[in-house]
Amino acid sequence: MNDTRTHYAGGQEHENEPVPGLPASLPAGERILWQGSPRFAAMATQAFHVRKVAVYFALLIGVRGALALADGMSPVAALGHALWLLPLAAGGIGLLMLLAWLVGRSTLYTITTKRVVLRYGVALPMSINVPFAIIESAGLRVRDDGTGELTLALGGADRIAYLHLWPHARPWALKQPQPMLRGIEQPQAVAALLAAALAGEPLPQWAEANPAARPGSAGGTGTLVPAGF
Repeated sequence: MNDTRTHYAGGQEHENEPVPGLPASLPAGERILWQGSPRFAAMATQAFHVRKVAVYFALLIGVRGALALADGMSPVAALGHALWLLPLAAGGIGLLMLLAWLVGRSTLYTITTKRVVLRYGVALPMSINVPFAIIESAGLRVRDDGTGELTLALGGADRIAYLHLWPHARPWALKQPQPMLRGIEQPQAVAALLAAALAGEPLPQWAEANPAARPGSAGGTGTLVPAGF
């Protein structure tokens, strides 16, 4: 398997998966090293930009109130005039948070001994196989909340459409879309695991001891190049 392949699965709950997160049973000689899903808060703030939207509405409400005062309204009337936008803001932010929850709930990232698999999709579940053979480089970014993102730069002629990948795509990499594992916990440990698997080096001890589990207190500084966002 030397190219990316997309598989569509029926059922929003992914009940047809022979192995959770994978479109088919593992071939002989391949095994799962790690699986994880995006953290809800990270998906909401980083992919759906809930904080930025909240700031935008706060500024809009403030400007509306200031203009009302400038037009001669009393402070109470100006406040009421400005807060008219509050239900709209709450509805918009609530919708974005719901989408972030649904995306996180339906997403499962998998690293095996031979590939990275992204399973996602709320209305139309799908999975994308990224064989190690076509990964030219990988990037790690650690966020202030402790979560992180792993990006995969792909080689070869095959490309995955940016809109097909979003929100599991590196932002603004439109010409050469890069799959991205978003909002993962213990990102440095996962990065160290992926780097070792790509290089064919010995795996971290926690992966050998419990290969299907997320890293907990596992160390590892990671050897992937910076993502450079």
